[in-house]
Amino acid sequence: MNPLLLSHYTATSCLGRGLDAMLDALRNQRGGLAPCDFERADLDTWIGKVEGVDDVTIRAGLEIYNCRNNRLAQLGLEQDGFAASVAAAVARYGADRVGVFVGTSTSGILETERAYRQRDMATGKLAAGFHYAETHNPYALASFVRAYFGLRGPATSISSACSSGAKVFGSARRMIEAGLIDAAVVGGVDSLCLTTLYGFNSLELLSRQPCRPYDVARDGISIGEAAGFALLERLPQQADALDDDAVLLIGVGESSDAHHMSSPHPDGLGARAAMEQALASAGLAPGDIGYINLHGTATPSNDAAESRAIAALFDAAPASSTKGATGHTLGAAGALEAVACALALRHRFIPAGVNTTQPDPALGVDYVLQSRDADVRAALSNSFGFGGTNCSLLFGSARSFGANTP
Repeated sequence: MNPLLLSHYTATSCLGRGLDAMLDALRNQRGGLAPCDFERADLDTWIGKVEGVDDVTIRAGLEIYNCRNNRLAQLGLEQDGFAASVAAAVARYGADRVGVFVGTSTSGILETERAYRQRDMATGKLAAGFHYAETHNPYALASFVRAYFGLRGPATSISSACSSGAKVFGSARRMIEAGLIDAAVVGGVDSLCLTTLYGFNSLELLSRQPCRPYDVARDGISIGEAAGFALLERLPQQADALDDDAVLLIGVGESSDAHHMSSPHPDGLGARAAMEQALASAGLAPGDIGYINLHGTATPSNDAAESRAIAALFDAAPASSTKGATGHTLGAAGALEAVACALALRHRFIPAGVNTTQPDPALGVDYVLQSRDADVRAALSNSFGFGGTNCSLLFGSARSFGANTP
């Protein structure tokens, strides 16, 4: 595939708002998980909550979109000068030539939960002022981002469980390569809600302590929330216009193994297919990868399946899961972890896996326990969702894969 430029990117999670907070946390192995204190959630677990989401005021004229998910989206869009960068892209290309591709798993379902609790007990009618299409509907996120920037290009929400925030990169790439758009706002936003917390609790997948991906004593996930975004554009025609530390999308791999509704294939066959496709599309060999951002949910079966897929392809690539720091942000995870890879490439380091203290030797993965400097030139990010919806993204540094590279 032709590489695409991540001209701007940003992330907001329990680690803080924007790139500086995330970089500081990853370099210094600081996690953001805390005991669950989410409204009406009486659960013995830890969560990754973004502070201040309820204090956000939706932009004037867009009040109908008001919900926790869209407030978190707006909070994320306003970090690191990202909104200004999109506005500049609109000025260059036109509002009809910039697309929106965003991932979410539950969108603004929290609004429906609240509306249901406030319904008319005699008629069952939901509370007045509840706007399903602009809040709970999965497309609400794409509609909100599109309206926020005044865009007129194609807009899509992808809701493929935990691969949602990664698969948007593939959708945007296809649109750009087809010549339908010139740039794309891609990302993922998922926010805390009772449906998610109690749903995973009913599956007995929540850990009672901060999650420990790939640890010998791993026992479940910690749920988080996040907003991660990137602006994808074609590479500049002039080779010297590309910064050596710029980050490129160089490979995308997707698969749907449909092994089971909620369990991965035990040998990770779908995950392996996605990674193989990402490598092939980038024209790279497994030995070219300097860092793997694992899906790494910290459940026994998921980590084991992913490790088998990795062992089938890689000899010893340094790897870690940033979910120990952020929690599993579900539909936002792919976008959030894409930004983690971008930071690793740009700042030349490998982030450690927070909370993991004793990597499971049975998994056979070179799991990084201490963040360290490294000239990472290519990084693989894995996102695997329920139903076998798998996506692997490959990012590279412009110093290795840019137009000015021989």
